[in-house]
Amino acid sequence: MDEFEYEKIKKNDTIDFYDNTYLKASNLNSSIRYELELLNQLDLFTRKHSENVATITYNLCRKLHLPKGFTEYCVTCAYIHDLGKMFIPQEVLQKNGALTQEEFEIIKTHTTLGYNLCQTDKQLKPYSAGPYYHHEALDGSGYPQGLTKPDIPYEAQIIRVADEFDALVSKRQYKSHIDISDSLKIIIENTKPSPNAPQNTKYSKEGKDNKNIVKKLIKVVIDDTNYEISCLMDYMDYLKQEIKRFEKIDSLVKKRDSSKKDKDYQYYNDYIKLYLKKNEPIEKIYDIYNDFLNTYNEKDKNLKKLFNEIKIIKSLKV
Repeated sequence: MDEFEYEKIKKNDTIDFYDNTYLKASNLNSSIRYELELLNQLDLFTRKHSENVATITYNLCRKLHLPKGFTEYCVTCAYIHDLGKMFIPQEVLQKNGALTQEEFEIIKTHTTLGYNLCQTDKQLKPYSAGPYYHHEALDGSGYPQGLTKPDIPYEAQIIRVADEFDALVSKRQYKSHIDISDSLKIIIENTKPSPNAPQNTKYSKEGKDNKNIVKKLIKVVIDDTNYEISCLMDYMDYLKQEIKRFEKIDSLVKKRDSSKKDKDYQYYNDYIKLYLKKNEPIEKIYDIYNDFLNTYNEKDKNLKKLFNEIKIIKSLKV
């Protein structure tokens, strides 16, 4: 593990669920600066959601082996997919609790509102498919037009899956990949025929989501979970080394305290200081020691859960 990843775990105690390192490495942020500025007009939750969906979209495109140019296009569409929400009244957008049918109809207009905004801006117009189509479903049950599979742009099919995944993850406030298989199961269900789908088309048995894209989402999550496991194991190795250090200190303290002579007491006291790090006062060492032990035990439990979780994820079928 490099120093950056170690410090990220040590300080935050969690893995960044939406690590956008790949986006930065591909220099995408600089190519879509204009679109990113527009996100500042959205509320904090919607802005964060838009960034998350863009990151997931990028990872899906990589798994789908899509060309670099098309990937950049998809990511830009994803960044602005909810741009129309800036026109939705905050009391509806930020409502706590279930929406009424009337309020839901208002929310649904963010697709056409975003599309209309794109049509009036030459820099946004090429990416209008993101706002317009990301809630269309393959079986015709989506909105705003109720399109079926052949009429829904592929970029929108990708963004739809990314959007659903982030909505579930955010709603459940995941800080780790533990139990994330529950969210994947819901998305897998959306690849299956729905009784609510329009029955007057040959696509009523398609399901809402593209199966191949959902399969790639599972691979993305497997990669992320393996990465979290790897980082956690590295962090636990660090904790083990620290625990060994404190075990040595504990041994020296016992020898010091059992010393009969002042010179022996002083010898062990000085020896102890060689094992102490900055800001570790001798009188606090057992408190620090217990913190390391408790953290290690907690991480060990999480690691076991992650190993179990990845088994479940790998067993999922689309």
